[in-house]
Amino acid sequence: MSTATFNEFETQVRAQGFDEVLERNWAPDTVLDTHVHPFAIQALVVRGEMWLTVGGDTRPLHAGDAFTLGREIAHSERYGDKGATLWVARRGGASNDGQ
Repeated sequence: MSTATFNEFETQVRAQGFDEVLERNWAPDTVLDTHVHPFAIQALVVRGEMWLTVGGDTRPLHAGDAFTLGREIAHSERYGDKGATLWVARRGGASNDGQ
């Protein structure tokens, strides 16, 4: 996924059926223990770095890297010492879990 602006990202993911698009800013060294979301996710790291763990496999992600997660997929997240900004698209399910 190569997008230069949030608006371009939003246009692309809405065309793919995602119904909510937002920017998430994570503080340095934030750790989110294993959890699930009631929605599918497509995200792009636009600043900083993070580590995404799914099923025991940890993947480092840096600015420019994208990832997807299906609905109700258990995962954990850890953000780098400078924090991170992600553009996140959500599809299906409530989005009131605060994450």
